[in-house]
Amino acid sequence: MLAFCPWKTPASATMLSSGDFASASWELVVRVDHASEKQQKDVTLQVSGDLHVGGVMLKLAEQMNIAQDWSDFALWWEQKRCWLLKTHWTLDKCGVQADAKLLFTPQHKMLRLRLPNAKTVRLRVSFSAVVFKAVADICKMLNIRRPEELSLLRPSGDYSKKKKKKEKNNKEPVIEDILDLESSSTSSGSPVSPGLYSKTMTPTYDPINGTPALSTMTWFGDSPLTEQNCNVLAFSQPPPPPDVLADMFQPRSLVDKAKMNAGWLDSSRSLMEQNIQEDEQLLLRFKYYTFFDLNPKYDAVRINQLYEQARWAVLLEEIDCTEEEMLIFAALQYHISKLSLRAEIQDFAAKSEVDEVEAALTSLEVTLEGGKADNALEDITDIPTLADYLKLFRPKKLMLKAFKQYWFVFKDTSIAYFKNKELEQGEPIEKLNIRGCEIVPDVNVSGRKFGIKLLIPVADGMNELYLRCDHEDQYARWMAACILASKGKTMADSSYQPEVMSILSFLKMKNRNSSPLVASSLESMDVNPECLVSPRCAKKHKSKQLAARILEAHHNVAQMPLVEAKLQFIQAWQSLPEFGLTYYLVRFKGIKKDDILGVSYNRLIRIDAVTGIPITTWRFANMRQWKVNWEIRQVAIEFDQNVSIAFTCLSADCKIVHEYIGGYIFLSTRSKDQNETLDEDLFHKLTGGQD
Repeated sequence: MLAFCPWKTPASATMLSSGDFASASWELVVRVDHASEKQQKDVTLQVSGDLHVGGVMLKLAEQMNIAQDWSDFALWWEQKRCWLLKTHWTLDKCGVQADAKLLFTPQHKMLRLRLPNAKTVRLRVSFSAVVFKAVADICKMLNIRRPEELSLLRPSGDYSKKKKKKEKNNKEPVIEDILDLESSSTSSGSPVSPGLYSKTMTPTYDPINGTPALSTMTWFGDSPLTEQNCNVLAFSQPPPPPDVLADMFQPRSLVDKAKMNAGWLDSSRSLMEQNIQEDEQLLLRFKYYTFFDLNPKYDAVRINQLYEQARWAVLLEEIDCTEEEMLIFAALQYHISKLSLRAEIQDFAAKSEVDEVEAALTSLEVTLEGGKADNALEDITDIPTLADYLKLFRPKKLMLKAFKQYWFVFKDTSIAYFKNKELEQGEPIEKLNIRGCEIVPDVNVSGRKFGIKLLIPVADGMNELYLRCDHEDQYARWMAACILASKGKTMADSSYQPEVMSILSFLKMKNRNSSPLVASSLESMDVNPECLVSPRCAKKHKSKQLAARILEAHHNVAQMPLVEAKLQFIQAWQSLPEFGLTYYLVRFKGIKKDDILGVSYNRLIRIDAVTGIPITTWRFANMRQWKVNWEIRQVAIEFDQNVSIAFTCLSADCKIVHEYIGGYIFLSTRSKDQNETLDEDLFHKLTGGQD
């Protein structure tokens, strides 16, 4: 047949076999990023499409002819902005052709991280691993448990502008306090060990004197932290001077707060893919406001960094609080600062938690022996009830705030109220299901006002309801029951009594008792009172008046140990009504004006951008599904009762909000057994999606 074809090959020509086609080679230019070279060097290789990525790297190492460890190097494709990490893939499979711009560079590079306590650490981080994995390795090096609660944040433009303006006006060069961890075992370029901390977290002991070793340093055998560096991260920093505090960026509106959250990095992509440069500064922050298993025995660094993030949030007014609450925060700061300045060594392992299983086994052992334990566990099938006279108020338009007394009965997760106690066995006036509702404290201790504000979600918004208690004990019991019921728990839960004690402790801190020691302590106060409150609060009072009020509040916390004071500060921060809300500027589908979307650990809130008043609340518990239209960058969510919403994000990429929702749902699946490994695949499934 070939004899009759006009394109018949001449006899003198050589036919190309399939093997010859496969061996057809072409030139590939690869730029090598090598530390010993002053500039990046271009290397030309003769490659073919069937050559795998590992073969390209081997050829590069041979042609460079430099004796060093190349194991941390990988190929980065600049046009596609992706790593070629699957070394068994061929160039054809990867789609690499002669026009591809490849960079042969180390996967681990230096990065500057600004921690919540305003300290900057410089350490080697993987630029090729996804941010979720990179943060886990960072937390491993810094001895911070529960890395899934943290993420990396790019500083906002407003913060950078204010900092640059300050540096421009300052003639002296600004020297940044950097804790350099480059001398760690990873400094040679080898990747960080991927193994996480021990599941049992058993503290080790010094073999010489038998005393417990530093708890935060014995979790990881290859941790780069020395004891001195660990103390820097585990102990709080001195309060900032008032002029430094005044120069820092303070959000004045919900729109400003929304702009601050635009810089969160995508947890499902690497640092290099998100255009992070070597030695760039990022912020390491607690992203998800669900702090699981805070244990003083192991979490010295974690508790301190969490305290510092809460402290800065209060000082910079990132979260609103009353003047009375601000004074409590100031008193706790002053107390913590005093203990830290005195360098009192706190034994973080002294206060051990009693495990519920161990308590149950002890109770069973005593019962079988015929005795009765002092702390025997109650029958968990017997759910306690609360019954008492409380005052009720339902806000209505053009109506004065008048409370009316009723007989209230709290059982399971519901509250029923009757006209009086004698009618308790009959039909209640109304029965309220507290599960999934919002609980807001309405307390003024000095004014003897102990109120509970209930926001009960309905189809078209929220129903407001106010309860008024007569005294602290009654308020603590009912408030603790409401908090547990909103989470779907009853008073039979083991956390009920600790919740009551925590509320009483917080009320005690709010109780201002004038002490004769306050006047004598004013002169010895070694901390400027303006450093302990927000600049706006400091302008309202004279320095001596502010110091006197702080010392009055300090009288209630003066006997607290250091770690307990930090935990009390975190607890007080968590009790604020706006705690855990992350704001974004969005536009809902079908609405012409912009709104604020508040994302919390259990709900979404639509807020008016001008007035700051909540409009509608949607609970995660009622969510059926959520998805993203990546073409128009729109988030769509479906809830029960055929309620659906859709919005586009204006202050940040929709992927950030999408990741927040998935991240909170991921964290809600955690259990006490989830110490050793994290379900990274589940996290990516809930927070990833297409991009």
